[in-house]
Amino acid sequence: MGTGRKGRVGLIISCEHGGNDVPLEFAASFLGRQALLDSHRGFDPGALLMATTLANALSGSLVGAHISRLLVDLNRSLGHPKLHDPFIRRLPASVRQRVVATYHTPYRDRVEALVSAAIDEHGHAIHISSHSFTPVLDGKLRRADIGLLYDPGRPGELALCAAWKQALADLAPSLVVRRNYPYQGDGDGVTRWLRGRFDSGSYVGVELEINQRLVGAKGEAWSDLRETVVASLQSVLAAPAALFPR
Repeated sequence: MGTGRKGRVGLIISCEHGGNDVPLEFAASFLGRQALLDSHRGFDPGALLMATTLANALSGSLVGAHISRLLVDLNRSLGHPKLHDPFIRRLPASVRQRVVATYHTPYRDRVEALVSAAIDEHGHAIHISSHSFTPVLDGKLRRADIGLLYDPGRPGELALCAAWKQALADLAPSLVVRRNYPYQGDGDGVTRWLRGRFDSGSYVGVELEINQRLVGAKGEAWSDLRETVVASLQSVLAAPAALFPR
């Protein structure tokens, strides 16, 4: 996306919870916990494939993680109580610091560098952080197929999510699309962290949340959904100036 001219928009797609890999040196901490690693607590099923599909189709820059969020959650800030799972928090501070230095810091530095480069080259950057959510949490059914998370105080993010929701409705009226659901878009995460580094006139950051019920759908439903998400975002990005009013 974009041709290198000022006024165009650079697109960055990230996926913080793309896999459930555990480095060999930490394997002992996860003995007997494979079911946990394979669950929504270990990673976001489908999120990395969605991110890759978007990046390939829209010529965006992709940053994806394969490390399990149980080892270190790349979408949590340093000091957040859920940065590590409890059995990792019990490890010595020096070990946890090494985990952060090896995985958390380089990942965030890479995303920030791509956003900065996109702004330098195009004048603006749109960042989509790809996630998925479990259909039921703590016994409560999540009533949405797609969530679009944003900061209501950032006009470009509000505009993008409003337009994206409408584009999805036009292409697939049966999809239930909700904004700032099942989480609030201004909560702790990579997008909020980047908002503190780039102003709203140059950076728009949105979290895309896909219901894991759809990720596990049989037949071509999951493939069709990815195509719909791509086509809807493509239509929104056809007029990027509306997201960065002067």
